Amino acid sequence: MLSLKLYGPNDIRLTETEIPEIGDGELLLKTDAAAICGTDIRMWQNGYKGVDEEHPLTLGHEFAGTIVRVGKNVPFYREGMKVAVQPNIGCGICDRCVSGDFHLCDDYRAFGINMDGAFAEYVRIPADAVVRGNLMLMPDGVTPEEAAVTEPLSCAYNGFTKCFVKPGEYALVVGAGPIGVSHAMLLHMAGASVMMNDLSQERLDLCKEILPYIETYSGDDLAGFVKEWTRGRGLDIAITACPVPQVQSAMLPLMNYGGRVNFFGGIPADKQPVPLDTNLVHYRELYLTGSTRSSIAQFRKTLEFVAQGLLNVRAMITHRYELKDIMTAFENARAAKGIKHVITF
Repeated sequence: MLSLKLYGPNDIRLTETEIPEIGDGELLLKTDAAAICGTDIRMWQNGYKGVDEEHPLTLGHEFAGTIVRVGKNVPFYREGMKVAVQPNIGCGICDRCVSGDFHLCDDYRAFGINMDGAFAEYVRIPADAVVRGNLMLMPDGVTPEEAAVTEPLSCAYNGFTKCFVKPGEYALVVGAGPIGVSHAMLLHMAGASVMMNDLSQERLDLCKEILPYIETYSGDDLAGFVKEWTRGRGLDIAITACPVPQVQSAMLPLMNYGGRVNFFGGIPADKQPVPLDTNLVHYRELYLTGSTRSSIAQFRKTLEFVAQGLLNVRAMITHRYELKDIMTAFENARAAKGIKHVITF
């Protein structure tokens, strides 16, 4: 089978490999769709710990597929079932796992991160993923492409749940990529007025085509624009969907009293610490929160949103490719062309 493997920094190769063998408690999944994430691009550019010429890694953690082989001890699942996959697998023992937060487990594994992923024709699903609920049957009417891009949507939903959005509030999303679009969709679904900000007017124009209900701004007076847009009250919610320290620092002065800020985009360690005016947190009674990855429950909830037609994730998919063209897909994603790039099989 063909698979895209990472061998080190700036070294990914589409190679011929053996179809995985499965154990008695495992499944073999034929990949139907897999989406490119910013994490894939960063791993390509920077490499990843433990990955080298002798220990390559198949990338890809946003995917859906069809079960083609079932181990004899596997419960419930049968050949031919179409499933969406939540990629984070916890140890199942620690307090966070017992609470349902497998994605926060200190010993978590994830497809395409520290175990072989889905930029391949087939994926082995280990036994712990089978029994801990990482696979979800595809709801009627949801395509494999939509299920694949539900993974980043679920990560945005994790942050969204920490912002306690109420109808009529003013929300800003900084970053006009797939994550920013996901946040904007969720905020609008909850009844907020949504603005997106980015350095690229071209990206914002594309977001406006996808989400005609949003306001956009790319000028050099964001504070003045926010003041006018919110009629002087300031933002109720701010989402930083970009890894830029200056953006995180700039959010606090824009906030209304009781405002909530979600630092979604992580900041590289060499750019820490990020200066924040804690007096603004104190006197305006602000809430600062972070979020990373998503839980299985959050993934299932967002898949329901898609199935119910509440969120049009298909609109995010601007580019589609066959696996043989995945190198072009990675180049386009790195160049920030379009929004979401999906490999179909």
